Amino acid sequence: MMDLLTAAAAVAVLAGFWVMLFDSTRFVVKRHRVEDARIRRQCRAVVLTDLHNKRYGKDNERLLGAIREQNPDFVFIAGDILTAKPGASMEPALRLLRALAEEYPIYYGNGNHEHRLKLSPQTYGDMGVRYGEALGEMGIEPLVNCHVDLPEYGLAVYGLELDKYYFKHFRPGEMSPGYLEGILGQASGELYTVLLAHNPDYFPQYASWGADLALAGHVHGGVVRVPFWGKGLLSPALRLFPEYDGGIFRRGKSVMVLSRGLGSHTIPVRVFNPAELWVVDFVPGLEGDLAEH
Repeated sequence: MMDLLTAAAAVAVLAGFWVMLFDSTRFVVKRHRVEDARIRRQCRAVVLTDLHNKRYGKDNERLLGAIREQNPDFVFIAGDILTAKPGASMEPALRLLRALAEEYPIYYGNGNHEHRLKLSPQTYGDMGVRYGEALGEMGIEPLVNCHVDLPEYGLAVYGLELDKYYFKHFRPGEMSPGYLEGILGQASGELYTVLLAHNPDYFPQYASWGADLALAGHVHGGVVRVPFWGKGLLSPALRLFPEYDGGIFRRGKSVMVLSRGLGSHTIPVRVFNPAELWVVDFVPGLEGDLAEH
């Protein structure tokens, strides 16, 4: 009996190890479709979050190939394309961005790792400056609490950079009323509003502010998704079973597409939790008619 139990345990460990290796080296393509009366022209965006310098093949050729297959009109970035680590190379992220910038318009919202480079030069040296300069050479200007209007499509794209306070461990920092209006201004009412938000914890506030579609990441799907239940286990803020772990969330007329991200850091594994490349189609149609595919 003991031999059978030992063998079963060994098989379970090997199976778990195989799943971890498999899920940590692949990504899946997820899709969402938006129909709204304010959208004037059909268009498609791919959404990248939480790459954290990961490479899928040499120079990210697998990821680039998957993006090109989608034939997007533009690329939305919802933060953490690189990892804030003193002395680490930023080249994997920059090579991907250079390749994308040659083919597509890029609208870049910072995550906490990009923000951290700027906040703490005493820790990261000139990494923040060099990263910003490299983006500028590509023609990429991050949307730091500002927005661009794309009137030909009927879209307004906002980039939100939250203060460090809002990335606390264990429990979210309380967001004061009017905070988002104070840093972003009032959401556009005439154009369909897309918010590159990175941190999903504040989706209720994003919805109240006026985001029609919030694009977020940060949680990495909870690192491990519990089989059958499907919930993510742990957030970067060290909270068990976070409410927002990945997928589509709705609040009133607002929708959040929460990517499980493309890479990882700190806990560099994924279990039952493959990385995600999201594709969002914007289609002229009836206001509020949204569907996931």
